Amino acid sequence: MAEDFLDKKIKNKITSLYQQLLSKYGVPYASGQWQLWCKRPKSEKEKEIIVIESILTQRANWKNVQIAVKHLEEKNLLSLQSIVEAEYQIIENLIRPSGFYRQKTKRLKDLANFFVYEIGGIKGTKQIKTPLLREKLLSIDGVGKETADDILLYALERPVFVIDEYTKRFVKMHNLSSKFSYDFLQRIFENSIKKDYKIYEDYHALIVIEMKEKQKKS
Repeated sequence: MAEDFLDKKIKNKITSLYQQLLSKYGVPYASGQWQLWCKRPKSEKEKEIIVIESILTQRANWKNVQIAVKHLEEKNLLSLQSIVEAEYQIIENLIRPSGFYRQKTKRLKDLANFFVYEIGGIKGTKQIKTPLLREKLLSIDGVGKETADDILLYALERPVFVIDEYTKRFVKMHNLSSKFSYDFLQRIFENSIKKDYKIYEDYHALIVIEMKEKQKKS
């Protein structure tokens, strides 16, 4: 077989699996993380919340992330500007439930500073093309490919497909590829589906929902 991401059968299978997941679960807006992350349209404040949550979700379950988010909200610290201005120790105490709170506080600070002072906030991103914006995000300590693409897709509405552990398990389960590197799998999905951030958001969310359901039953 030629390169997987160029194989027509694989492309058709990926498209078909998306339709199957939609039929099974419907659009992923009902509850939990996807209620906001897949919401359309989003306000600027909601986009900022997703940027913050993209750090809090690193190596954390969603329930604990929501506890940390609630703590930030109660102290009026659920915006990029307020994260910039708040003291480290205050943020650390508030996000403790999400785990790795010292590390995540530094990452939140660095990311918030980037948005507020370097690119002019959420609005400022509109002037930056996706490849350059992704490159800038990846230059921030603690922002890897998955986190950068979460921000690009769910907060900034750029058609960039997110690859996470759930996606890799999904690919393996359906024999979509024998290769599992982030970049390779991203190419497979982006070359198989219409380049539309709405579809990318829903498909990735549905993959996570599906694989979590499989995990519960195993």
